[in-house]
Amino acid sequence: MADLIGLTASAAGGGLFGLLGTALGRVAGFVERRQIHDHERARWDHEGRLLELQMRAQQEETEAEIVLADVQGGWSGLEASIAADAAIAASYDWVNAVRGLTRPVLTVLLWAIAGAIYLGADSAGRAAIIETATFAATAATLWWFGDRGPKRGRNI
Repeated sequence: MADLIGLTASAAGGGLFGLLGTALGRVAGFVERRQIHDHERARWDHEGRLLELQMRAQQEETEAEIVLADVQGGWSGLEASIAADAAIAASYDWVNAVRGLTRPVLTVLLWAIAGAIYLGADSAGRAAIIETATFAATAATLWWFGDRGPKRGRNI
C-alpha cells in the first residue's frame, strides 16, 4: 500500500508540476505575444508619423514651388514687357518725339485726374477714390520713368 500511496503522490506531484509548468509557459507566451504586439504597434505608429511628416514636407515643397512659379511668371512678364519696348525700332523724328512725350503727358494727365477727383469728391468719397487714383498715378510714374534710367552697354 505504501508503494501505491507513493506512486499516487508522485503522479499527483508530477501532475501539479506539469500543470504549473504549462501555466507558466502560457503566461510567458502571453507576455511574449504582448511584447511583440506592443513592439509592432510602436513600429507602426513610428512609420505612420514618418509618412505624415514626409507628406507634410512634400506639401510644403509643392506650395513653395507654386509660389516660385508665380514669382517667376511675374518676372517673365516684366522681362517680356521690357523686351517688347526695347524692340521698337527708331522711326521718323516726329514719331520719336511723340513716343518720347507719351509717358510724360500721360503722367501729368493721370495726376491731374487724381487731383480733380480729390477736389471734386466729398469727404466720404475722397478716402476711397483717392487711394486708387494715387496708387495708379504712382505706379505709372515709377514704371514709366524708372524704365527710362540710364542703360549700360546700349546705345540709344
